[in-house]
Order: sequence, then C-alpha cells, then structure tokens
Amino acid sequence: MHRRVFGILLFSLLVVCPGQGQPVDLTPERFSFDLGLPYSDEVPAPQEALGYEMGTQFTLYADAVEYLRALAEASDRVKMGTYGTTYEDRSLVYLVLTSAENHSRLDELKRNSRHLSDPASLLAQERERLLQNQPVTVSYSYNIHGNEASGTEAAMQVAYRLAAAQDEATQRILDETVFLMYPAVNPDGRDRYVYWARSMQRAQVATEPNDIVHDEPWPQGRTNHYWFDLNRDWVWNVHPEMEGLTSVYQEFLPQVHADYHEQGYEDHYFTMPGTTPRNPLLPDRYVAWADTFGRANVQAFDHNQVSYFTREAFDFFYPSYGSSYPSVMGGIGMLTEQAGIGAGRAVENEDGYTLTLRQRVFDHYATSFATLKAAVRNRRQLLEYDLRAHSQESNTVETAAYVFPDDDTGYLYDVIDMLRHHGVDVARATEPLQLENALDYRTGERSDRRVDRGAYVVSTEQPRHLFINTLLRRQVSFQDSVMYDMSTWSAPLAYNLTTYSTRNAPEGATEPVTDDPTPRAGVTNPDARYAYVVDWDQRHAPTALTHLWEAGYRVRTAHEAFSTGERSFGAGSLIVLLGRNPEKTNVGAEMQRIAEAATVEIVGLDTGRMADGPDLGSQNNPPVKQPEVGLLVDQPFSTYTSGQLWYLFDQETQLPITRVRASNFEQSATSASRYARYGKARLQDFDVLVLPGGYRLETVFDSTQVNALREWVQAGGTLVGTEESARFLTKQASGLTQVEAVKDTAGSRIGPYTAYAARDDSSGLGNIPGAALDGSVDTTHPLVFGIGDRVYSLKYGTAALKPSADLQTAAHYDKDPDDLLVSGYASRQNLERLAGKSFAGTVEMGEGRVVFLVDNTQYRMFWRGPSRMMQNAVMLVPALVE
Repeated sequence: MHRRVFGILLFSLLVVCPGQGQPVDLTPERFSFDLGLPYSDEVPAPQEALGYEMGTQFTLYADAVEYLRALAEASDRVKMGTYGTTYEDRSLVYLVLTSAENHSRLDELKRNSRHLSDPASLLAQERERLLQNQPVTVSYSYNIHGNEASGTEAAMQVAYRLAAAQDEATQRILDETVFLMYPAVNPDGRDRYVYWARSMQRAQVATEPNDIVHDEPWPQGRTNHYWFDLNRDWVWNVHPEMEGLTSVYQEFLPQVHADYHEQGYEDHYFTMPGTTPRNPLLPDRYVAWADTFGRANVQAFDHNQVSYFTREAFDFFYPSYGSSYPSVMGGIGMLTEQAGIGAGRAVENEDGYTLTLRQRVFDHYATSFATLKAAVRNRRQLLEYDLRAHSQESNTVETAAYVFPDDDTGYLYDVIDMLRHHGVDVARATEPLQLENALDYRTGERSDRRVDRGAYVVSTEQPRHLFINTLLRRQVSFQDSVMYDMSTWSAPLAYNLTTYSTRNAPEGATEPVTDDPTPRAGVTNPDARYAYVVDWDQRHAPTALTHLWEAGYRVRTAHEAFSTGERSFGAGSLIVLLGRNPEKTNVGAEMQRIAEAATVEIVGLDTGRMADGPDLGSQNNPPVKQPEVGLLVDQPFSTYTSGQLWYLFDQETQLPITRVRASNFEQSATSASRYARYGKARLQDFDVLVLPGGYRLETVFDSTQVNALREWVQAGGTLVGTEESARFLTKQASGLTQVEAVKDTAGSRIGPYTAYAARDDSSGLGNIPGAALDGSVDTTHPLVFGIGDRVYSLKYGTAALKPSADLQTAAHYDKDPDDLLVSGYASRQNLERLAGKSFAGTVEMGEGRVVFLVDNTQYRMFWRGPSRMMQNAVMLVPALVE
C-alpha cells in the first residue's frame, strides 16, 4: 500500500499543464494540513485509506463513508450515526466527535443542550452548573450542494485530525465541544458531479477554463435527485436529506453551526458577518457573534495569505438556509463560501493564479478549526446566548398566538407537522375559542371573532418563539429590497391557510397535540349501490385519481359543485359510476385500499339524484382519462422548476410523466413526420406537454416548431407554460396565441443617469423579489378547482397577462393596488402595474387548449397554495375545458 501511495503522490507532483508546459503542483506545501502535529498510528490517515493525497482527486461518496467509518472504528473519539437514505438509496451519515469521556455521557450532554433551549425548565442553580460545565455543541454541514465538492474532502481531513491528533489544542476542542458533522448532506448530487468530473479528467490536469471539465452539463450536481436546492429546505423538510438532518439537529440543538459552500472559482473566500437584509427578530448580539467567528477565520487566512471578503454579499434573511435555520433555533448560524465551483482539480483564474482543489480543501479545513477554537474560547458566553435567545425576554413580537381553523382538506396538517418536527408546541381547541382583536390574514383587518372547536393554536409563549414568529408572521420588516433569495416565506400564506393572529391568548380550553394530524382516510358507505365520490377539495384528491386510473376505473369529474342534501362536494370531484364499471367486483374493498393509499375519504352513494347541483350522470360530469404527459427538460429550462414539476407528479401525485430533453425536440423538428419528434416519441404521442420556466426559449422553438405545436394543440393537445414559458406562448413572443403579456419592467428604475454604484440597488427597487400577492380566483374555472376563491401567489419579477376575451382568466391579481401586496416587497409602481392582471388562464385552440401559469405554482414544494393549478392543468383541464 505504501508503494502505491508513493507512486500516486509522485504522479500528482508531475502532472503537466499543457498550456504552459509546466507541472501543476496539486499539493503545494503552502496548503499543508498542520504537518507538525503528532498523530496516532492506530488511526488511518485519508491518503492511506483512499490511496491518494487529499486534494488530488475527488472522492466518491461510498469511499468517503468507508473512510469515516474506519475512523469511528479506530478512535474512541468518533461515533457514526445515520439519519435516513436518499432517493438513490445512499445512506445519510453524521459523525459525533468529542472526547471519550464526553461520549460516555453523550445522552446527558444532549439533554443538557436541549435544556438550554428551554430556560423555564432550569432552576438557577442548575443553570449555573450547566454554564460552568457543559461543552458547547458545534455542528457543520458540508457539501449540501453536490458540485461544491471540496466540502466532503475537507470534512475527512477535519475528522482525521480530531480522531487522531495528540496535541493539546485538539484535545481541548474534544474536551470542551461536542462536534456534530454532516460530511455530505447531498450524496446524490455529489456523486453525480464526482462521477462526471472524474470521467472528464485528463492525464495532464486541465487548468484552461475552456476545457470541458470546467463546464458541467445540465442539471449539474448542485441539486439532489429531484433537482432541488437542499439549502432552501431546512425548514420545510420536503426531502429525506433535510428531514433526517434536522431530526438529528433537534436532538443536539447546537449553539454554533457553520454551513460550508463553494461559489464561482473567480471569487475569493467569503466568511461572516455578511450583509443586509437580516431577520429583524434575531437577538441583538447575533451580528456581533457572527463577526467574532468571521474574524477568527480572517486571522487564519491572514496567516496563510488566503484572499477573502466578509461584508459585501450574502444576507441571511430567508430562514431555511443552513446558515439561517440555526439562528432562528437560537444558535449562531453562519456561512462560508470557498471559490471553486467548476474548478475541477485546478483552474487558472483571470489573474493567472492557479486555484487547486487542495487549496479549496485547505481553506475549509482552516476555517473549520478556526471556528471550533473560537467556540471553545467563548464556550460559556455562547451557552448564555442560547439561554437568552430562547427566553421570553428576547421575544420582541407582540403576537401572543397564531390560530388555524381546521377544515381537514388543505395543507394545514403539513404546517402542523412541520412545526412539531422543529420542536414547536401546538395545542388544539377542545371548545370554541374567542379571539380578541384578531388579525385576519386574508383581509389584513382586525376584529373579534369566534373559531370552532378543533382549531390549532400556536402560542408564542414557548422557547421556540423566534422560529414561530419568523415562520408565521404575515409580514416581516426588512432593511433592504436587494436580497439574495426571497422577501417572504410566511407559512400561512405559502400553504393558503385561513389564519388569525392575536395579541392576547385565545379564550377557551385547549389540549396539547401529541401526534401528527392526518386527514380522514377511508370509505363512507363501502357497500354503495350506485357510485363512489372523491371530493376534489381534499389535499390528496389528485393522488386518488392516479390510483383510480391505475386500478382501471372509468372516472368522471364534476364541472360544478353538487350536494346530496347531507354532504356537499366541490367542483372537480371525482365520480366512479358503478354502472359504467360493470366488470369491477369487490369495489368497496378496492375503494378502501385506494382511500388508505391516497389518504382521502371516499363516499359511497346509493343514488345518482342530487339535492343540489347536477346529478351524477349529468353531461356536465365528463369522463377524465389518464393523459400521456411530457415534461421538457434540459437547457434552456430551469433545473429547479423542472425538478419541482417532476417531484409534484412523481412523488406526490404518483402520476407517470415523461421527461424529454429539449435538445432532442429541437434536433427532430424537421423530421418528415407531420409532427415534431424528440427522442423516440412523437409530439402527437402526448396528450399534455408541460414547459417549465426557462430563458431564451426561441433556441428550442423556432417558427417551424411553433407551427408544429400549434397543429398539435389544435388536434386536441394541452400545452402548459409556466413562468417564462407562459410569456413565450403570448402574442409578443412566439405568436402561438393572441394573448398579450404585460410589459416586464423588472429593473426599470435604472435611469440614464443612475450612478454606477447605485445600479444594483435601483434594479432591486424595480423588481419583485418573491412577494406574496393576493389573487382572486374564478371558482367555476377547471384550472382552479379545489383551491377556493382566493390564493396567495408568489411573485418573482413583474410578468403578467392582459385580461381579454380570448383569455379565459382563472385567477387574477387583486384589482386594488392597496390590497395587492400581502407580504414581502414590491414597489408601488409595480403594484399599480399588476393590479387586476391575469396570472392563470386558458385559451381554446381548435380541439385543444393552452394553459398559462405565469407564477411558479409549486415553488420549492413549500409554496403549496397554488399547486393544484398545475395538477388540474395536467389531469382535469383536458377533459373539462370545452
């Protein structure tokens, strides 16, 4: 083994850069890892286990896990745990690194850390004992973006030192911290990148930026299996990677957390404190602590002459980052950003400097230990910060409680589950509640009101008040309209919930919620003689439709609401007529299976005559058949929107969709076939084609392809465009329809004499950076069945559609600019421009239709309120739009 390692190390020093004819030193001495430290011979070093020097090669995830497991087996300072598996069946692992003594009482130390986040549970004497003796809990998350690959490499080197080093400084870290490490948060994305990067490597390292190794193909490795950015999912826990990680996080509740990233390879290293806007609810001392840790990193970089910056970029406003979630949990959350995305093993920067993977690993290694050492130096003060952040003294919001009436149909239970997952205490009313001067989130007005028994109550008089107020407030104030992500994330708006907030505790009895609520599931009247009905207003009704199709049932859907007299059903409700499915036997039992699988209630009826609305056999209840659905992906379409749509149908709705490369569509547009071909499928083989958001769609659809699309729609196809693709389908862009787009004015506040330094700020003022706008819904339009009469639409940019007779508007922005903005930032000028404009609708074209969804309807799968529009567009609209 030693001969093998020596040969590989020698080769790494002799790799040639063909552009200069000089060797590329992949392991410069300047970036050595604490060579003077003594290490235990019993613990394997990374280069011994992996067969190459750290920084000379990208490590496959399985090999990294194998090495970290070897550390845990060799050292009593290391324990490995798991917190789930990815969609691609990779095990998700974490390490706990601390002294052997601390490991022996780890359960006690975890309980103590949780006690610090619940100050009311501690007596003064016990509190002082913890402050004197409790180690500070520190956690790091590496490689949450798969192609920011130096993180996992650095994690292995950090773990090795903590497992094997025999010096006094390392021992003090082990004694005075409990260090929790997530070495690779996104294994699927990491391996997607690493396998590709290794397959593109040359024997002579490619430092030229134009080489293919620096040009990662779509969808790239940044995202997880479903092309989601996991560093936006810390709060929402849509994906197993983050649900599992935050479960472990809640078990330990660290006082300090650092999230390790990379950025473009022409940048320099970013460390705290960052810039505005910041969450205004954070404790006053947060920024000072962030600066303390940033200065510790700076000191290490000054010593090693590493270039860095600290205050010019990166805000921590959005609470679902790895750098902000810990802060709303009462800790010090921080970000680091190393230059390196796309750099491969080495790349020549614009100034002629060669950035190596080894340096990227070293820089993260250096800040990892600088932050640990700073945490040790400030151990007691960090514990005190934790206590104060969770005390009611730091609760600066006047809201006493948030109240959610339970309608058992929408997304309320998703929110309750999310809150409880993050340690929030939730209660449920056992009798009607009286709310004094309650704020109605829908209208923005205050009044006294009564809510029924069963309503959920979230009091702010509990340790998680910072998290609760950050997530549930209708509007959050901010210092700056130029932000890195979005200007609102209010969960009641995102999930389109009826919500009230009160300044006084509700009057009435409640009881603690001890289990996650679930919608009713089962069959009422399983021995029905005439039909079975699924109310489309239910959260999982689209999934039930998929199951009915899979089981071979002929299904109809209601064009309008109807009622038996005792039970009402919304428009879009699914109807299975027994007389139209005569071959089916044991239908009641099969309906029970489907109800349980989809988590819906199915109602059996003995007659088709309704008390109100159309009878079940009405011609207004047409058959709805399973469509063949195509989703265009690859450039120029958005990875994120494509992934959200894939997830919505594949994971949640469980409806098969075919993902088709846009380049294949383009290459076959001139096929001899009457219709465009892409891949092995013909356009006419699909009933529905979905176009995600994207840019420069004219690179995919020239006039020939637009004509092919028009012919396909006229023959009965349903074409769905969302975000930028919706605008592409307008008169001004492709000319496919006569629908007119409102002029997009994003950035229009930049004038001819705007100062150079002010252009970014002016652009931000002219844009809408993810704000909640109030939408009015035409409840008779099939595109919005199951949503209700209002919806909060998440707005990025200023695009919209002009209402017209040609466009069958399903949803439009509130007509009053004063009422349009519900949460976030939008200028008065933009609100006036958008007021009354359409953001969802359909156009008839021959036998088919074009569906416009201007705003993302399933953003990150947490802005769920409008998502039924996309499901309707694919599943119901082809049958219901005449």
